[in-house]
This record gives sequence, C-alpha cells and structure tokens, in this order.
Amino acid sequence: MTTPLLAIAAFTAALVILTFLSRDISLRIQEIFYYISRSQDMAVVGLFLVLMPGIFIHESAHWMMARLVGLRTGKFRVWPVRRGKMIGMGQVAVEQKDVWRDSLVGIAPLLVGSLIITLIGSQIFDTTTLVGAVNRGDSSYAFAGLVRAFETPDAMLWAYALFVVGNAMMLSASDREPLKPVLLYISLAVAVYLVLGMPLAPLAQALDSLRPAMRDYLSALIFVILLDLIVIAVLRLFTLVLSRRP
Repeated sequence: MTTPLLAIAAFTAALVILTFLSRDISLRIQEIFYYISRSQDMAVVGLFLVLMPGIFIHESAHWMMARLVGLRTGKFRVWPVRRGKMIGMGQVAVEQKDVWRDSLVGIAPLLVGSLIITLIGSQIFDTTTLVGAVNRGDSSYAFAGLVRAFETPDAMLWAYALFVVGNAMMLSASDREPLKPVLLYISLAVAVYLVLGMPLAPLAQALDSLRPAMRDYLSALIFVILLDLIVIAVLRLFTLVLSRRP
C-alpha cells in the first residue's frame, strides 16, 4: 500500500505546486500587458486571451457536470469580470442542491483538465517515459526523448494546450467551497475504517490497480510544472526588458 499512497502524496504536492505557479504566471502575464498598454483592464483582457481555451474548458466542465448530475444551468459567461480585488474569467450559473452534487460540479474542471493533460502528455510527449528516465538518473535519455517529442508535428501547439489546460483547470475559491464538507466526511470514514481495524488488503488492491493511471497523471503534472517554470523564466525576461523602457 505504501507505493500508491506515496503516489497520492506526490501528485497532491504537484497540484499544490502547480496552483502557486499558475498564480505567479497569471500575475506576470498581467504585468507584461500592463507595461505594454498602461491599462489594468487591458492587462486582464490580455491574460484572458492567453488562457482563453483553458478557461472555456474550465467553464464547460462545470456546465457538463451540472447537466450530468441533474442540476439546472443558467447563464454561461466566458469573459473577464472584475469583482473588487478579484477577477472572474468565466462563470456558469448552476442550481445548488446537495453537497455531493455541488462538489462534483465544483471539481469538474480539475477532473476534465487532468484527463486532457494526461492524454496529451502520454500520447504526444510520452511524459511517463521521460519522467521515468529522470527518476532513474538517465538525464541524457530524458533530454533526447524531450527533443524527439518536440520534433513531432504541431508539438508547440500541443505544448500550448498542455499549458493553458493545466493552468486553467485549477479550482477557484468558489469551486472549492462545497468540497470542504465532503473531504471532512471522507476523512472521518477513513479514520473509522482504520480505528475499527478493518482489513487493509482490499484498499491496498484498489490503490494498486490505480497505479498506472496515477503514474501517467503524475508524469503529466510534472511536465506541466516544467513548462510553467520555462514560461516563468521567459516572462521574467520580458518583464525586465519592458520595465526598463522610458
């Protein structure tokens, strides 16, 4: 059971890292557009245009999940709106019923986004093999594989898709709100399961069966994090140049 649990901890950490990187990228993109336009509104619009495909997928995931679980939907907006110090890039009006269905609607962008980046990562960039080579310490093989991956047709377009989906799939504060009681219920259920001394073998087998999917997902997350770090380095360079303009 140790290996699957370590994998869960690893991709949870990866999601946390990606959350912070996404926020940093958003701020830096806005900063660059502000230096160019000298307008806060244009800075927000610039950020929206860069991430627009991912934002559309994010809001569409909310809408699709709401329809799947039988909740009524209303206004569908994909455009930035400022609310005080907060900026909303999109919104879907969804009927609220119970915590379980509300939680599914809230987490839908992360579920859909995770599926998309895992498919792109494994099928286009072979991220599982690349990350596996890094783990083995075979950096030369990993670098050669990365070069080959970017030689594939439309590699830069796929990399952009990974970037925008991976960063736009992060949940907003309103998305996370209904998840709090669900996580509490799950934590209590796990605690009771362990306290009662119930058999761990079925749980271990269930987690072990998920290992291949978790490996592919974690590899894709790590690849997106690496893309983000490269993008942040480039954005810092642009910011440095633009900040020195008269």
